[in-house]
Amino acid sequence: MESISLGQARRIAIAAQGLNRARTDGPRTMRHVQGVIDRLGLLQIDSVNVLARAHLLPLFSRLGPYDTDLLDRATASGRYARRAGKAAAADRRLVESWAHVAAYVPPHVWPLLAFRRRWFAQEYDWRELDGVRLPDAPQVAEVRNLIAAEGPLSASQIHDRFVSEGRSVRRKRGTWWDWSTEKRVVEHLFFTGEVVSAGRNAQFERLYDLPERVLPPSALGEVPEAEAKRALLELGARAHGIGVARCIKDYYRLRGPVADQALAGLVEDGVLLPVRVAGGSEQWLLHRDAVRPRRATGQALLAPFDPLVWERKRLERLFGMRYRIGIYTPAAQRVDGYYVLPFLEDAQLTARVDLKADRAAGILRVQSAHAEPSLTDDTPVRLAAELAAMARWLGLERVAVEARGTLSPALQAATGSR
Repeated sequence: MESISLGQARRIAIAAQGLNRARTDGPRTMRHVQGVIDRLGLLQIDSVNVLARAHLLPLFSRLGPYDTDLLDRATASGRYARRAGKAAAADRRLVESWAHVAAYVPPHVWPLLAFRRRWFAQEYDWRELDGVRLPDAPQVAEVRNLIAAEGPLSASQIHDRFVSEGRSVRRKRGTWWDWSTEKRVVEHLFFTGEVVSAGRNAQFERLYDLPERVLPPSALGEVPEAEAKRALLELGARAHGIGVARCIKDYYRLRGPVADQALAGLVEDGVLLPVRVAGGSEQWLLHRDAVRPRRATGQALLAPFDPLVWERKRLERLFGMRYRIGIYTPAAQRVDGYYVLPFLEDAQLTARVDLKADRAAGILRVQSAHAEPSLTDDTPVRLAAELAAMARWLGLERVAVEARGTLSPALQAATGSR
């Protein structure tokens, strides 16, 4: 079994994610966006918008300032969601699905996730609606028929239609969302694949429509579970470059004996190569096509939902960073802040910054800045440049660094914000 150094493993992981080289100048086109989509295989979706929507940030990390209208086109969001029919389906580059978690995936990945939609249809506990199992409730057919007739529609539009017709509206109490009956029904249809998201509106609500009006014909079939899991595992391994079995399976949240057998098959066929990484005895798996750069020269702020930082144990093993996001932690218990981004500098993570886009004041606020042991003399200046680029991309006028964290004084000097 081959042994590789920890530094080489880091560079392999960074290169697989398209973060190993300095970004070039110039306008970003759909070709650049498609390149990131092809490399990552998915973009995680999250509703937190303290800085920018989660799916927007991985592209900034890899492309630098880009026109987010490109991603609206790729996901058919905003005004593009009004384009219905075959033309929109043929042009679609991303569609929503439950992948890692809620995520945008390329249309060719959609049929690979059919086994998960079947699980939601057959095994998930949808509870009852008006004393009937939700999948058997008459409202399911009513909502499906409404979407077929008038989609794309948001859950709130469907709800308003039911209210306008004088129907009783019940709320699901005791949850964060306090979902309406219509929202519960349409989410059931979404998770089982009977309807799909045609895009998102300005309020970031899904716009539901029929699969055949959203997806290209090639994406409407299904792939057998074992074949699908093998394909997903290879996509995850290619995007990781290198990782232990747990990390590779986690990329698309695959579990169980079918996934284990598929992973073993990839090893047996030489697609994944067992290796040892210096400093530990655990077996790692290296994708046979992974690039092995001798050096890395990129820099990037990595969002909490960036694929490079998803698997926290892998991150700590490769980079020595014990990283925790604060959005799910009570304020008094947060260590680094609310929305913390690691800073990648060449082949190391050298800092962590808690960022907030104060849109009313036109300021990118660095609410804390912490140095990692791998900090270099250049870190404050390079991080300041990255923050300035992010501020411009977000349409903010300046960067302001608060006096919290070990790196704050040096970063204040580098940004001129003290």
